[in-house]
Amino acid sequence: MGMFSWTEKSPAVLQGGGVIGPDERLPWAQTGLMGIQHVIAMFGSTVLAPILMGFDPNLAVLMSGIGTLIFFLITGGKVPSYLGSSFAFIGVVIAATAYAGKGANANIGVALGGIIACGAVYTLVGVLVQVIGTNWIERFMPPVVTGAVVAIIGLNLAAIPVKNMAANNFEAWMQALTFVSVALVAVFTRGMLQRLLILIGLIVASILYGVFTNVLGMGKPIDLSGVANAAWFGIPTFHAPVFSANAMLLIVPVVIILVAENLGHVKAVTAMTGKNLDQYMGRAFIGDGVATMVSGAAGGTGVTTYAENIGVMAATRIYSTAVFFVAALLAVLLGFSPKFGALIQAIPLPVMGGVSIVVFGLIAVAGAKIWVDNKVDFSDTKNLIVAAITLILGTGEFTLKFGEFALGGIGTATFGAIILYALLNLQRKD
Repeated sequence: MGMFSWTEKSPAVLQGGGVIGPDERLPWAQTGLMGIQHVIAMFGSTVLAPILMGFDPNLAVLMSGIGTLIFFLITGGKVPSYLGSSFAFIGVVIAATAYAGKGANANIGVALGGIIACGAVYTLVGVLVQVIGTNWIERFMPPVVTGAVVAIIGLNLAAIPVKNMAANNFEAWMQALTFVSVALVAVFTRGMLQRLLILIGLIVASILYGVFTNVLGMGKPIDLSGVANAAWFGIPTFHAPVFSANAMLLIVPVVIILVAENLGHVKAVTAMTGKNLDQYMGRAFIGDGVATMVSGAAGGTGVTTYAENIGVMAATRIYSTAVFFVAALLAVLLGFSPKFGALIQAIPLPVMGGVSIVVFGLIAVAGAKIWVDNKVDFSDTKNLIVAAITLILGTGEFTLKFGEFALGGIGTATFGAIILYALLNLQRKD
């Protein structure tokens, strides 16, 4: 079956809790709605990351769509994934460019050269995996390791909505109202409505937030002036790269984190779909690497497979690559429309925080599901120790520095789990 050929499934499949696999799709109308949901899931992070680095958010959205299309083509449409702005680049980009944290980054070209170099190394890693195969991955990444890695992706992100997306008690209550809204949609609705739980919950919570603030005056009101003033169509700001040896040496090591994130993504999707996607691991790395190079060449951020979208898949059980193809096309259109970008940014931060709590939690549970499905034996001290240490390293944002490069959170947890398992596995069996 070709990459643009999917077996169409009736929406009735959803009524009985059915699953839509990577090579299947719902009718295009429903597929489009799911695509919108995935765009919303990635939008907050994809916009936030470039802002923190002084990049153009609209260009970042555009390149996330183009990057996802590149990934889709290179993987043959076999791996459901959305590529968005990677947070792994933020620290090293700020260090390489001496960015002050406000406005446009005056040294963006230097950062872009480093991002392109990182993408090139990432691509070479993918080629190596493609040539050697994935058996070595299975040896070094058994279920106890992959489950822990996937879990910490969600746990590592937990502090973002809890600590940074609610400035006061009212906003904390609005976060709670948001995730309760999503939960009610998830449990008490059926069919397509249930599968759109993130989108529907977000809309309901935004309306309630508007009532409490704009009508009752209980908090910061929703401001739609940015939407009204934004143009329907606009060309993002492109930038040319500058290749600086110092910047490249600083930024290239981020490839370690990108490999870890992509590996965890493929493992998570494999666990959720029941389809072994390891054979596409090399192509997934190549796709992500090429997408990062293309994004950097245009002035965009480095990209990576998005945990937020894993969470949406876990919640909806719709893994169709057609959804991501549609989402990518929508992102490209949004990249050329400042008005739509302004609309998404107008969503109240506490509401986005409440949705993020749900999505990040689902990612963490997906990791635990890997343990359950593979019957990981935690009476085995080796498994227990590896999982215990990995979870705390990732959740606590444990950081190791190598000169100017810092490996923290997900990176230390991932490679710590791999190395620790290999070390403990040296024990001779009686």
